[in-house]
Amino acid sequence: MAHDDNDNNGISSAGNEALTPLPASRRVFGWSDHASLWFSLGVGLLVMQIGAYLVPAVGTRDAALAIALGSVIGAGLLAWTARLGCETGLASAGLMHATYGSAFARLPVLLNIVQLVGWTTFELVIMREGTQAIGQVAFGASLGSFWGGVFTTLLWGAVLLALLAGSMVKLVRRFVSRFGLPLVVISLLWLTWQFATRLQAKGLDAFWARPGDGSMGMFGALDLVIAMPVSWLPLVADYARHGKRSTGGLGSAFSGTWIGYALANIWCYALGVMVVSVAEPGTGLVTALLLAQGGLVALGLILIDELDNAYGDVYSGSVSTHSLLPRWSVKRWGLLLAALCIALALVLPMHTLEPFLLLLSSVFVPLYGVILGRLGSGRGVASTGTRQIDWAAALIWIAGITAYHALAKWAPQFGSALPTLAATFVLAWISRPKLSPAAAAGASALAQSRG
Repeated sequence: MAHDDNDNNGISSAGNEALTPLPASRRVFGWSDHASLWFSLGVGLLVMQIGAYLVPAVGTRDAALAIALGSVIGAGLLAWTARLGCETGLASAGLMHATYGSAFARLPVLLNIVQLVGWTTFELVIMREGTQAIGQVAFGASLGSFWGGVFTTLLWGAVLLALLAGSMVKLVRRFVSRFGLPLVVISLLWLTWQFATRLQAKGLDAFWARPGDGSMGMFGALDLVIAMPVSWLPLVADYARHGKRSTGGLGSAFSGTWIGYALANIWCYALGVMVVSVAEPGTGLVTALLLAQGGLVALGLILIDELDNAYGDVYSGSVSTHSLLPRWSVKRWGLLLAALCIALALVLPMHTLEPFLLLLSSVFVPLYGVILGRLGSGRGVASTGTRQIDWAAALIWIAGITAYHALAKWAPQFGSALPTLAATFVLAWISRPKLSPAAAAGASALAQSRG
């Protein structure tokens, strides 16, 4: 029987679970677990809201192309990182240490913790506002007041704390895969049918030919779509490391993550486009969903699914925090971070989503371009802590952030995400340090054992 992933069984009190490869005895995720987890994490009201941003800016055809291409590319990056996490058994913090050196890696790990706290706070606010909207429709305005907002925030926060007190592995295998996934798929099917019927009544030809207002170019839309899966890059290895050994070159973590997330991302972006195309001007996304037949139940199920997004962020944040301060367990850090996010959700305004997403991309696209260039070709991973700073990797990352913002300002027609990713990957690959004979032999043995 596998150990609980949140405790420190088998690890000394001085051990660092986040920087230590997960032993084979604790790797229990199969293909369906990876696919269910990442489909579930890919579904969310935030994704639909970004889809709603696209249509007025670029038009329906360009939005559809950006959604399909951006989702496939973004999910592919997630899958590649998942495979790396599964092969090495390292958490995201461990991959950062192996790439950038044990001292410098603390900077991206800290930035990751900050962005995960921000995402969790976002999720709590979205769940609060969705619950308030449902309450206003079902029970009047009783949940729309200030104290109603406080109550719903604390309610969702309490559920999040309860989940964090348990096991991540059990949550994924027993709740997400068996219970949560079928319900959210049913909800998405129902909402898609409802809004597709409305679009057909208004005229599908007119919908498909709808032009954009020119406020965003095609590559800018692609950047915005890629920004959502990129925001998950610093988390994916924390879950993929629990995957079983890969087979046939396309391990369960790789294909399950790619297919699961790409399907969810395309579906939710497309649903956001459909909703904004039939809603009355000035109608918010949540309100439009509620006005659909059966929307109350469907939105309620999606809100429940939104909870696993918040859980995923906090759990990964706790793994990263444990890597910096290992005297506290992953579970203990998770409860503390969740309490912080609940407090922030009560006081912070959280309606600047697009700039926040693009800012995250500017940091994590080049960060993982370097990680994949250094570690993603199957050469093996250097032992963490052997180098304080890998200056070449650090400078490539910083240059990548600069290039991302420079492209956004002076050459927006080419986009920022893909050129920056390609450049940092190539530079990191070219500048890879040579492996010692022992490390090379170990990488070869690992590849054979997992191939």
